Amino acid sequence: MKAKTKKMLAGTFIATAMLAGTATTLVAQEKPVIATVVKISGIPWFDRMNTGVEAFQQANPDVQASQSGPATADSAQQLQIVQDLIAKGVNALAVVPMDPAVLEGAFKRAMERGIVVVTHEADNQMNTQADVEAFDNAEYGAALNERLAECMGKAGKWTTFVGSLGSRTHMQWVGAGEENAKKYADMQLVDPNNESFDDANATYEKAKEVLRKHPDIKGFQTSAGNDVLGVGRAIDEAGLSGKVCLVGTGLPNPSADLLESGAITAIGFWDPQKAGMAMNAVAKLLVEKKELTDGMDLGVEGYNKVSIKKGAGDGVLVIGNGMVLADKSTYKDHMF
Repeated sequence: MKAKTKKMLAGTFIATAMLAGTATTLVAQEKPVIATVVKISGIPWFDRMNTGVEAFQQANPDVQASQSGPATADSAQQLQIVQDLIAKGVNALAVVPMDPAVLEGAFKRAMERGIVVVTHEADNQMNTQADVEAFDNAEYGAALNERLAECMGKAGKWTTFVGSLGSRTHMQWVGAGEENAKKYADMQLVDPNNESFDDANATYEKAKEVLRKHPDIKGFQTSAGNDVLGVGRAIDEAGLSGKVCLVGTGLPNPSADLLESGAITAIGFWDPQKAGMAMNAVAKLLVEKKELTDGMDLGVEGYNKVSIKKGAGDGVLVIGNGMVLADKSTYKDHMF
């Protein structure tokens, strides 16, 4: 009798386990998980991107889309988050790498496990199926610098700030800026590539150092979203608003006061909300094993007719047309 009971219990356990496994499989199939991982959480740029991820989730109830990121701009912390998501078995990763090289091994393991990998701001990423860019990065960096040169009268000392030396896009932008400035013999680059780690307070302190060291400096070209805020504050407090030029990546709402005071000359940007939506749209297409084609419409403003080019590795570049330059007279047309 005891043996029979054990056998029945065992059979019940096996059946329950099989049912549980089936249910889990069905849920996974019905709701693919797309995990967006940003450089740093809690700053305006990536808060705005999160609204895009949320909008994508609402428009696509057949997937589970969410965003996470480290509390500080730390590539090791970002790597740990990515590794944890791989271990959980998400269906797709949509990542804005702090340092593409740091994530190469993790991305390789993810793809070996059948996880889709999509990146943004990392056109040199080797192990990704698609890197989504809002525009051609060299064109963007040159456009920022041209606006800076115009403000400086094409003469004088200028410098550059980047979020980190490992940030692919930031280095591309300032590199393209340097190339553009070579057209103007009287523009002199000094102490380039100051690292900010996207920290407005740290950028402020470093900008004050630059102003002390080079009291005759005429311009700053910045890259990380918080850099214009830190440098702009330093310029404003030094009474140099409208005298020292500042052009860099930033968002209209956080930059408004400094644009109005003249501490910030102009900002360049793309809408991180739309970039978040575009990354997730590409990830969903790849999860569904659909092809990415040149000229296709991702259903997102600025990405309605994307260019598809060969990427650094076996993946592709998906390039939109979302660049915006705005100054005191136009930033209110893009309030976010």
